Amino acid sequence: MSKAAVDIDQLTPEERLDLIERLWDSLSDDEVPVTDAQRQELEHRLDALDRDGPVGVPWEQVLHEMGGSTQ
Repeated sequence: MSKAAVDIDQLTPEERLDLIERLWDSLSDDEVPVTDAQRQELEHRLDALDRDGPVGVPWEQVLHEMGGSTQ
């Protein structure tokens, strides 16, 4: 398999961000390392979700509070 050479210095910031996104999207979940601290935080948040249910503010309420409209 041939690999295309990319001269990163010649890419615009937008093109570099696109490349980063494409690289990130090419990884599967098991290829992305998670530290013990990150794993513990994820478990903590999942436990809170199980205990408290989903929390947040509906989008319509946010718009209303900002003086906007959903229409």
